[in-house]
Amino acid sequence: MRVIDLLHRWLGGTIGLLLAVLGVSGALLVHKDIWVGVPGARDAQVQDTAALAAAAERIMSGPDRPRSIVFASKSFGLDRLSYEGQRGAYADQAGEIVTRWNSQWERPEIWLFDLHHHLFYGDTGEMVAGVAGLVGLGFVVTGLILWWPLRRSYEFRLWPRAASRFPILRHHRDWGVVLAPVLALSLVTGSIMVFRPVANLMLGPGAAAEVDASLEPPPPRKAKLADDLDWAGMIATARRLHPDAEVRILSLPRGKSGLVSLRLRQPQEWLPNGRTTLWFAADTGELVHARDALKLPPRAQAYNALYPLHAAKVGGLPYRLVMTLSGLTLGLFGTLTVWTFWFARKPRQRREPRPA
Repeated sequence: MRVIDLLHRWLGGTIGLLLAVLGVSGALLVHKDIWVGVPGARDAQVQDTAALAAAAERIMSGPDRPRSIVFASKSFGLDRLSYEGQRGAYADQAGEIVTRWNSQWERPEIWLFDLHHHLFYGDTGEMVAGVAGLVGLGFVVTGLILWWPLRRSYEFRLWPRAASRFPILRHHRDWGVVLAPVLALSLVTGSIMVFRPVANLMLGPGAAAEVDASLEPPPPRKAKLADDLDWAGMIATARRLHPDAEVRILSLPRGKSGLVSLRLRQPQEWLPNGRTTLWFAADTGELVHARDALKLPPRAQAYNALYPLHAAKVGGLPYRLVMTLSGLTLGLFGTLTVWTFWFARKPRQRREPRPA
């Protein structure tokens, strides 16, 4: 038990602030669609096939063609356009540009997303965040183990009784037990999305390989992107195959794939941008391959549900508030843990030698 206690305290004092940053940034991102202040952000979603086709034609036929369009959702009424580098723009649902940016630092919602997912350091930062998530999950487990012998002294308090070390530690212990399931859900879902092999532990042996195979795009084609593709025809094809699905993301070919992709979200899918995908030849616009997310293997569908659970994209406002509480609690615990571990300790008094 003493070893567990030492590991819990020392690791908490070491990476507590990192977990606090991930928790608070995640809590803010849960409500991103509400606080992004751009004209048209509160517009109602338009999913009429003709309107979508007209907007896509207008955006993609312009002189500055974006790499992708994320169409407006039910909670955010603007299309987001991504260009090379960090450039981007918001457009209304008629295809008219509302605002542009040349760097992520010009848009708080974008750099906050980069902070939460990559710690401003690309793939390396994402790995560090994933390790922090696994360590945080270890805190939940070891915290429950350390709490069990002291369970009779449990006291429910939203805030520490006093701003001193022992009241803070007691609040940390007792409040952590209450939120342990939610904290564990946040940390597990985040870690699996970073480290695919962790899916083998949660979804069973071989799950990671099954997920990778299910999400693998079709083989690349030797096709150069045409200047006058029938974007409206692609959207019409998608609607013909999936009449009830939302049109979510239109993307130009990545690398040398030679394929334009169109992602849809069917009503049964939790993932906000869906995984139902159509691929079209970049030179002719003909349909090359279609993937129905509802026909993927069960474990692949379970994997697709992790992000909606992590980012509170399901469950409405009540679940968003629960995940907000989880993130803020992680921020509070991480900050106070570092403070109590490094700064709130009382110096030990030296004992005076007894006279002979």
